[in-house]
Amino acid sequence: MRAVTKHIPNFLTCVNLFFGCLACIAAFKGDFWYTFLWVIIGALFDFSDGFAARMLKAYSAMGKELDSLADIITFGMAPAIAVFSFLQLSLFQYEFPYTKYVACIAFLLVIFSALRLAKFNVDERQTSSFIGLPTSANALFWVSLLLGLEKYLLENIYVPIGVILLIIVFSLLMVSEIPMFSLKIKSLSWKENYLQYILIVCMVVLVALFGWGGISLGILIYILLSIINRYKVKSIK
Repeated sequence: MRAVTKHIPNFLTCVNLFFGCLACIAAFKGDFWYTFLWVIIGALFDFSDGFAARMLKAYSAMGKELDSLADIITFGMAPAIAVFSFLQLSLFQYEFPYTKYVACIAFLLVIFSALRLAKFNVDERQTSSFIGLPTSANALFWVSLLLGLEKYLLENIYVPIGVILLIIVFSLLMVSEIPMFSLKIKSLSWKENYLQYILIVCMVVLVALFGWGGISLGILIYILLSIINRYKVKSIK
């Protein structure tokens, strides 16, 4: 039985990878709804593999590396391809010079996701929280943002320009030294999990108001709460 259960976390990681591949296919087609859906499902399996590893005590060095390899596809490549498709469609509409080359700036998201994951694997400070924006949060921001922006795709040249600026900002956030709190709730205590509870409430309200695109606003609140918490901790010390 033990020989079977030890492979369950890796199986769940592979399912995450499978949905990451589906997200890439949808992103190439410019289908932002299915890109969003497959990334969300991939994120659920990404959470479940870690949960299963803890419950079954099935930790392994291979599992850690496999998890990062799956994440670079689901949370790095898929959103980057979606942003690339978005930029190509929008910039081409305005006859922007060198459209396909400018759109390639989207692949900074893959490069910095890889740097972020490599840093996480060797950084012993990130056991209960994160240093820099997690790749999963970055991916959720982009796939939900594109879903919300799709109706403005061909309406304003400032939309793709804003997206390009956000690519640079979020790439840097992933490798920054800003502490980011974990979304894992280990107890029902308000004192220990008030940041997580605030974020959950904000996410629910934003999705209710703006649809699935509201998740991108929730990720911005997550970043803001993390920065506020950082300075609060510093002031206490």
